[in-house]
Amino acid sequence: MGARIIGTGSAVPLTCLTNADMEKRVATSHDWIVSRTGIYERRVMKQGEDMLDLMYAASTQALDAAGLSARTLQAIVVATVSGDYAFPSTACLLQARLGVDNIPAFDVCAACAGFVYGMSVVHSYVKSGEYSRLLLVGADALSTMVNWQDRATCVLFGDGAGALVLDNQPGEQGLLSTVIESSGALWELLYVRAGQRRTVDQEGLLPKGWGIQMKGPELFKVAVRNLSDVACKALKRADLAPADVHLMIPHQANLRIIQAVADRLGLGMDKVHCNVQRFGNTSAASIPIALDEAVRQGKIHDNDVIVLNACGGGLTWGASVVRW
Repeated sequence: MGARIIGTGSAVPLTCLTNADMEKRVATSHDWIVSRTGIYERRVMKQGEDMLDLMYAASTQALDAAGLSARTLQAIVVATVSGDYAFPSTACLLQARLGVDNIPAFDVCAACAGFVYGMSVVHSYVKSGEYSRLLLVGADALSTMVNWQDRATCVLFGDGAGALVLDNQPGEQGLLSTVIESSGALWELLYVRAGQRRTVDQEGLLPKGWGIQMKGPELFKVAVRNLSDVACKALKRADLAPADVHLMIPHQANLRIIQAVADRLGLGMDKVHCNVQRFGNTSAASIPIALDEAVRQGKIHDNDVIVLNACGGGLTWGASVVRW
């Protein structure tokens, strides 16, 4: 018995900001952005839109793909750092929208690695027998957190949501292993001031140092090392090796990071699914969006070995191995 992915879904806002649009906002250029990130465009929510709409759309797609009603779910887990409210949890809001009651619904906060952390949670639930059918959602709207005058970060991020339905089913297919790790000592490489640590100027108008703060060069090195190392650990836990991988779907942070990780694992880019070029970094949503896209494009087949790996603020990182 194992936690098998039986449905996927994804949703992104309609508004598309191209690199040409970004040139009008900050001192940057299309060539500068592409050469450093591989990103050509990103989707962002307009004022009045909320992340719950994206999560609901992705979740209903995943449920439809699985041929199931939301009322058959036994738990809902949402990975996010940008919910519409500080509380209640984003998962509870989604639960209400789906019309489901009397099941657990909660958020996981691990930034861009949140979805893999969520995979660890649902894997543990299924293995323990506590719950057998779960909805796992990754959703973020980092466009609401960026400083749009900071050209080093505002070009990187987009909004979106992705969802999976996992079910405890017999056989060798499903989630084989997950490894998650963190290093709080590296928290200053990537963070957003908020809550009790948010500081404002004397007039109380503009937060000082507001927006995503990132030490790019240092983060690049750590991300490449950790993404490749944790993938190897997860594969080893599943009695597999990089040579057994049919497709890697990494966190879509930066094309250069993805290429470097693939190189360290000995994988050609034909074995890596990338959509960072069109969506930018959607944080916890990036892996489920990319996975849904790969499924719909027919890139994944029965018994394929899939690696999902991510690294995010915290620092947090992890990898899951799935036999489709």
